[in-house]
Amino acid sequence: MFELQKNSPLTVIKEYLFMTVGMLVYSFGWICCILPSDCAGGGATGLSLLIYHITGGVVSVGVMVFIINTILLIIAGFIVGWRFGIKTIYCVVVMSIAMWALQRGFTLPDGSVMDLFQLDNRLLSAILGGLFAGVGVAICFQQGGSTGGSDIVVMIVNKFYKISYGRFIRMTDTVIISLALFLPDVGIAGVIYGFVQVAVFSYTVDMIMSGNQQSSQIFIVSKDYVAMADAMNQVAHRGATVIDATGWYSKERHKIVMVVCRKRDTSMVMKTAKMVDSEAFITVGSVMGVYGKGFDALNKV
Repeated sequence: MFELQKNSPLTVIKEYLFMTVGMLVYSFGWICCILPSDCAGGGATGLSLLIYHITGGVVSVGVMVFIINTILLIIAGFIVGWRFGIKTIYCVVVMSIAMWALQRGFTLPDGSVMDLFQLDNRLLSAILGGLFAGVGVAICFQQGGSTGGSDIVVMIVNKFYKISYGRFIRMTDTVIISLALFLPDVGIAGVIYGFVQVAVFSYTVDMIMSGNQQSSQIFIVSKDYVAMADAMNQVAHRGATVIDATGWYSKERHKIVMVVCRKRDTSMVMKTAKMVDSEAFITVGSVMGVYGKGFDALNKV
């Protein structure tokens, strides 16, 4: 029976170092890009930004982020148990301090926050802010951390009502961003740019988390499956697995040749399949990660 090895001190230090960098980048995107452009946002940080505008900037975004997440953590602790981990708490604390320090450091005498990039364009600011925030969160996620907020709320809601994570995040982000319609500083333009920021943020996180690991899983149904599998080995230089299958409409037994390859090799595999059997039935699907010989090592998981 295998035993999981504990992480070495250097690995733990590396994880927390990267999480710190990730939270600094995330905070920079919100405070130095999104906040000066008066754009809306989603999640606990978006709600903190909303409260910041409602109170006229009396309470800083960083302080509100800390208060909201602390309340959510305590509620979650009593309802679903204290299983969110020290990394989540660490990220929340670092993020709150970073936002507070950045806002305090870049606040002008008139109370507004300095626009470091001087873009004078709310759309570009929203895109840049979403990009920075997405990169920061992705770095944090890769080390097993979490920014809390919506993640904690999902845990609480799922205790009583099962709902998918993605659907819940879309719902809460839509509500929080839409509430900004009633703020004169934000307005409908800021709400639209808020949705743009969320889209850029989500896309950035997805690309960093899975973009470099995405591969194609190709299923090929061909009568000449032997020649097809041989061609995948000898011409496309890819591994192939032959799977037994039954066509339920015809009740005929078939063989499926399965090939897993990098995205960049998909076209070559398809051309090889066409060369062997131009009438083959082929499906191509994306898989987030492939681990083993020829792909990513399992120690990267």
